[in-house]
Amino acid sequence: MARIAVIGAGTGAMAAAARLAVAGNKVTVYERSASYGGSLGRHEHEGFAFDTGPGLLHLPAVQRDLFVKTGKESLEQSVTLTQVDPASRHLFADGTAVSLPNASRAGVAAALDAALGAGAGERWTGFLERARDAWDRSRRPLLEEPLRADHQVLGRDPYPTLKQRRLLRTRQAATVAEIGAWELADARLAALLDGYALSYGLDPRTAPASAALLPYMEQSFGSWYVMGGMRELARAVYERCVARRVEFVFGAEVVRVVEKDGRAAGVELAGGEVAEADRVVLGVRPHAGLVPGAQVWGADDVTVRAGSVPGRFVVLLSLRGGREADAAHRTVVHSADAAAEREAVFGGRVAAHPTVTVLRPDDPATRPDEAHEAVTLSAVVAPQGPVDWTDPAVRQRFADVLVERAGAAVPGLRERILHTEVRTPAETEAETGAEGGAVPPPALAGAQGAYLHPGNLTRLPGLYLAGGWSHPGGGLAHAGMSGTLVAGLVVEGDGFRGSQ
Repeated sequence: MARIAVIGAGTGAMAAAARLAVAGNKVTVYERSASYGGSLGRHEHEGFAFDTGPGLLHLPAVQRDLFVKTGKESLEQSVTLTQVDPASRHLFADGTAVSLPNASRAGVAAALDAALGAGAGERWTGFLERARDAWDRSRRPLLEEPLRADHQVLGRDPYPTLKQRRLLRTRQAATVAEIGAWELADARLAALLDGYALSYGLDPRTAPASAALLPYMEQSFGSWYVMGGMRELARAVYERCVARRVEFVFGAEVVRVVEKDGRAAGVELAGGEVAEADRVVLGVRPHAGLVPGAQVWGADDVTVRAGSVPGRFVVLLSLRGGREADAAHRTVVHSADAAAEREAVFGGRVAAHPTVTVLRPDDPATRPDEAHEAVTLSAVVAPQGPVDWTDPAVRQRFADVLVERAGAAVPGLRERILHTEVRTPAETEAETGAEGGAVPPPALAGAQGAYLHPGNLTRLPGLYLAGGWSHPGGGLAHAGMSGTLVAGLVVEGDGFRGSQ
């Protein structure tokens, strides 16, 4: 039985902890905050309840596999999953609106044709077919295997872009924005694709064409909501860990990974206490300060992508008046000036015309009664630092902008507000320790490997990386995959190549 210390209680780290405990190890999780779940937070106010992190689950097979491999009760026996339909509603700058059905390729094509005009559905379907090819080419090395020593092969973009005649020469789209302009050939379809990239904190102007995997995964495998709020998923994973005898120590900030005889040998807590361990799993954003005197990453290793990573600005609204029966769970109000929004978000400024995601779950657990409604507004924003999100005036002005724009999705929104709660990257940084309140994006192939994350296996023997800041990146599904990969590496050894 090995003693394993896990740093952080996010879903990826807990996934690793549960799997390692089932394999017969003694696992202790050290979490700096007072609770588990990482980004899957919850805010309650006078009978209203809100998710403060991800509002939907994509690729639920990852979570299903975790529950199958760690106990008798399935995911569906532990939480109540519902497919949201429509998967999303989109309001474009020109006033056009379209609702996209859940996990129905033909239904999406028909909806796009009806809303945007004949041919729109065919162009989007053709794009998704190419995205499927990229999925088939990259799925295993990008998502299901530990990052290979020759990870440079993932520097090649797997998306089969169409050849375009541009400026008297043949060119192929290399970025999300170029796919939108050259292959989709409709500003609204381009905005739809750009919105997927932006929602993951990716700049459409520079994100590689392989980001086509993101809408492909959502539209192929569906969008799911956990009744009671997404926090219920974190609770279920935590309880699975406890059932497998994983020990949790909350309010325990790890300041250093202890090194002894050239390998990880435990963790040092903020109070000076040292907890010895045979192996250490780092489930938070990796940085050299946690491992003094050790070269964790070398010149040929993947490092965290340079540049500031965006965060999320969230407005939680307690509303009088019930939810309309035909209201969409998720509505995206696209920016009226997408170019200016990208410049602001990725240039460290406050956007004047942000893209706003409106979540209106049909869930009695989120509201006091049927005469009220809990609504969450969110936008991708520059992180804390370039923007001072602690400034009350900045917070209030931007919250007002989100409410104004969300009025297009929620009838009479401003007049219905009973209470407003604002959460910014500053709160995210304070609660999770993520620098600037940044939210990790998923790993992508292409761009010479610029969108990969550090591998789960480090150069310090006995130290492993799990969670959104490691391979294969951010998002609930990706973080869960990282936990699977770490457990495989610990249990089966450094030669583990993923599940067959």
